Amino acid sequence: MNYHSIVYLNGLKLGENKGGFTPFNFEITDRILDGENFIVVKVDNKRRRDEVPTLNTDWWNYGGITRDVNIVETPETFIQDYFIQLKKGSLDEIEGWVQLNGPDKDQRIEVYIPEAGLSESFKTDKNGHAKVFFRKELLLWSPENPKLYTVQISSKAEKLSDSIGFRSIETRGTDILLNNKSVFLRGICIHEEAPTRAGRAFSIEDAHTLLKWVKELNCNFVRLAHYPHNENMIREADRMGIMVWSEIPVYWTILWENEATFNNAANQLKQIVTRDKNRAGVILWSMANETPVTEARTDFLKKLVDIARRLDNTRLITAANERRYVDSTTQMIDDPFGEFLDVIGCNEYIGWYDGLPEKADTIKWRTSLEKPVIISEFGGGALQNYHGDALTRWTEEFQAAVYEHNIKMLDKVDFIRGMTPWILKDFRSPRRSLPNIQDYWNRKGLISDEGEKKKAFYVLKQYYEGKR
Repeated sequence: MNYHSIVYLNGLKLGENKGGFTPFNFEITDRILDGENFIVVKVDNKRRRDEVPTLNTDWWNYGGITRDVNIVETPETFIQDYFIQLKKGSLDEIEGWVQLNGPDKDQRIEVYIPEAGLSESFKTDKNGHAKVFFRKELLLWSPENPKLYTVQISSKAEKLSDSIGFRSIETRGTDILLNNKSVFLRGICIHEEAPTRAGRAFSIEDAHTLLKWVKELNCNFVRLAHYPHNENMIREADRMGIMVWSEIPVYWTILWENEATFNNAANQLKQIVTRDKNRAGVILWSMANETPVTEARTDFLKKLVDIARRLDNTRLITAANERRYVDSTTQMIDDPFGEFLDVIGCNEYIGWYDGLPEKADTIKWRTSLEKPVIISEFGGGALQNYHGDALTRWTEEFQAAVYEHNIKMLDKVDFIRGMTPWILKDFRSPRRSLPNIQDYWNRKGLISDEGEKKKAFYVLKQYYEGKR
């Protein structure tokens, strides 16, 4: 519910939430009445300077209820949460925990994976917390084989079932390793824009359509920008074998020294890790996008990294960092925040905001850190079916040239281990007002707002076909 939600039951306030993209809930056991009840949700999508995201953004501020609303009935003592994944650094050790909520916290919990013939029992402590650990060789999840196991968790009063994949994701020097094997992340960015109608993407059908285009591009990876996308998108990526960069909307010019702003960002981070920590496809938690370098900003973001690692040490941490020219032909990646990350993200727009497409032919890249780099944005705009020569802006030919020259440049850089060009599909933005070209759409999509593929789509598709 975007952005500030206040929920009432039978005229009494249950609570409120800020964020617009992440799940929240309220206990109503003692508030519900026999017979008829009514719920009122007040949703306010006004942007404010001290919020997350702040006033300055580049996507449409869809308001209202943009996520599912459910009433959940549970036993008096229920399974509140669980985390079951491969242990960091291992391919055959599964560990995690189960958390109960309710008066009967002292009991035994069973974790059962029928297909693997695995059943283990664990004892909760006085707080209803049980640590889980067992050793088992399972088929590992990967884009080539997105294996999901049915995992059942049972308590005295309840049995839950989830589809969980098991895989490892690590770095070694400037390489990224999936299941101990080097992988190049062939990606694309996506905004939560519905594929064939106006409005947010929210349904399973929306997710499947967008991710089918991703697969058609020969991608194995998506960057879900610049906020957490709906759960259908994450679940469908799991099923289709697509790795995911998941991001919170710490975007551009946040109030870095405001405690309430930090608490808001931290809460959104906790909510999305809580929701998606069992999804195999999610390999990267991203802390921010294009945040100008200051000491206050780096301190703010470092504290978010500490929270993410405390909640989940099995995934990699990234952000779309700053980069700079050290001379007219050398781009340097040396953002001080990179020291605290596992993978460095970096946005660049050579050939679009920065010179003409041929400029990419002269650029060399350097980095100050022995870590893998993902070029998390590059590209240019084109109006679908507007044609001309490769030097006429807004034509499909110009956009294709931007891609051709950038791909040639980036393919030579050995520490670049992935890319997510900007962007899969045109999306609405109030910042993009050029008449008869943008008309309040960001036109950097490889696919138009009507679902038509542009020339650059096929340039990227061909490159990824040969990039294995």
